[in-house]
Amino acid sequence: MVLGLRLRDLRERAGCSFEEAARALSVNAATVRRMEKAEVGLKPLFVEKLLETYGVERREIDSFLALVEESRRPGWWHRFRDVLPDWFGLYVSLEGAANVIRGYEPHCVPGLLQTEDYARELLRTGFPNASEEELDRRVALRMERQALLVRNDAPRLWVVMDETVLRRPVGGPEVMRKQIDRLAEVLAAPNVSLQVLPFEAGPHPGMFGPFQLFRFDIPELPDIVYTEGLTGAVYVDERPDTAAYLEVLDRMGAQAASVRHTEEFLGAIRKEF
Repeated sequence: MVLGLRLRDLRERAGCSFEEAARALSVNAATVRRMEKAEVGLKPLFVEKLLETYGVERREIDSFLALVEESRRPGWWHRFRDVLPDWFGLYVSLEGAANVIRGYEPHCVPGLLQTEDYARELLRTGFPNASEEELDRRVALRMERQALLVRNDAPRLWVVMDETVLRRPVGGPEVMRKQIDRLAEVLAAPNVSLQVLPFEAGPHPGMFGPFQLFRFDIPELPDIVYTEGLTGAVYVDERPDTAAYLEVLDRMGAQAASVRHTEEFLGAIRKEF
């Protein structure tokens, strides 16, 4: 994505239109647009020809091509490509690159905070025809994603959860007790903020569904919002749209219990299980 944005910037600086860039590659303008939007992989020969067309110096071209080769290397999650849909592979990539992850979850505990047993029960429901081996793979992927929260450059995770998440039993009382204990533990982590939006808060601006917002320590990358459906996902990166989601998160955060009161909330609900 970063390289695509840089290609766009270099093309615009050179005063080159999509059509002119496309002629240099003997392709249509849509192909150049898709390269800049990271909708297709970057082919080194195409990139080199574009950079030459834009008047980029040889040294910068070589550096750019080295980054292209690096971007083509598979991430760790490619080991799970048998259970990882293409549309969710981008999510895992963004999750690993973000320095801030904010989100609202009205249905279940976010994947980064789930226990293994809780995750298994959710995945068993979501994939009722999956074999135990496939479920093991899906659970392993989810657990491995959680490693980013304890790495040296761990992102800041800030989640607002609806009270419904804690009231909906998943896998029985023992599973729920352990899951709530896990949430209580992460409250002590310096990079995790967890808030519960209680029923008594009434209607709120996030009632349309769950979403996550990713922010990056990379100047070229805008905020990106992820929303998910039954068979796919939507990634939003236009500034007016992401700003609207950010405002919703801020408003819900103001309505939700503070981190200190969240701990008390979790303790009270745990007793019910």
